[in-house]
Amino acid sequence: MAFSRHIVVLILQLMLVPLAFNLCNAQGLKYGFYRKTCPRVESIVRETTAQYISKAPTLAAPLLRMQFHDCFVRGCDGSVMLNSTKTNQAERDAIPNQSLRGFQVINGVKSALENKCPGVVSCADIIALVARDAVSMIKGPYWKVPLGRRDGSVSNMLEALNLLPAPFANISSLKAQFVSLGLNAKDLVVLSGGHTIGTSHCFAFTNRMYNFTGNGDADPTMDPNYIARLKLKCSPTDVTTLVEMDPGSFKTFDEKYYTIVANRRGLFQSDSALLDDIETKAYVKRQALTHGKTFFKDFGKSMVKMGKIGVLTGQAGEIRKHCDFVN
Repeated sequence: MAFSRHIVVLILQLMLVPLAFNLCNAQGLKYGFYRKTCPRVESIVRETTAQYISKAPTLAAPLLRMQFHDCFVRGCDGSVMLNSTKTNQAERDAIPNQSLRGFQVINGVKSALENKCPGVVSCADIIALVARDAVSMIKGPYWKVPLGRRDGSVSNMLEALNLLPAPFANISSLKAQFVSLGLNAKDLVVLSGGHTIGTSHCFAFTNRMYNFTGNGDADPTMDPNYIARLKLKCSPTDVTTLVEMDPGSFKTFDEKYYTIVANRRGLFQSDSALLDDIETKAYVKRQALTHGKTFFKDFGKSMVKMGKIGVLTGQAGEIRKHCDFVN
């Protein structure tokens, strides 16, 4: 990796500041925003998304992650989709985004909407709708998405590197990062539940197994038996192998993530960190004990809340003709 774990932590600590989002813009979002201008928008998005998910269900995880990565950098403005140019390295080329997949799904949906309603639906709204539909298609929750976002025209690689939550972040850093975006501790632990689907490359967590404090030791907060199993899959220098974040059900959106974390088998330090705070630990334990009694409902609420971060509405931004390029 171009940046070591310690350098990235230092950058994060130095540059993470509350973002001056115009929270009033979120009031410009509403349900049924396209009722007159593109009445079939949600059915078109769902039908097109289904064509991809039916063939490759594992795309659901990166499509959900795409909305996280879009909203955490400059707000939910579709900037994660923009390509780099000769004079600018864009967000999608940052190390945390290089494992994102599903850009073709967003572009496929955009193309379908442009055929029916040219110049009307933003890429930012498409990302939000596709994330919701992809999750619901793999037995996850369904939530109503307020619409009306417009697309940004700026995408910067370093901003993505500095502002996206790191897998090795501690609970203090995570809470501060979420608070800077208008999200609280409950949103943090609820949205972390998105790790119930998907996979990760070994390099995001191998330090926990082989060199946690720089002395060739393992992370003492991690179940030793789980570490032994992970070592069979990941060598210290492995940069290609993928490991399930929720072993046994990584293709299905369910509450088992919380049982895994409660049993000290969270894959990332940021997962284990949820046990280091009274509020987040209580939520983890409660969902594990009740088999996720409120998880789906909570997840939908937190996704709607996250989807309002730093949005561009009204005359701000633009409606891109193609999601990969500014007009």
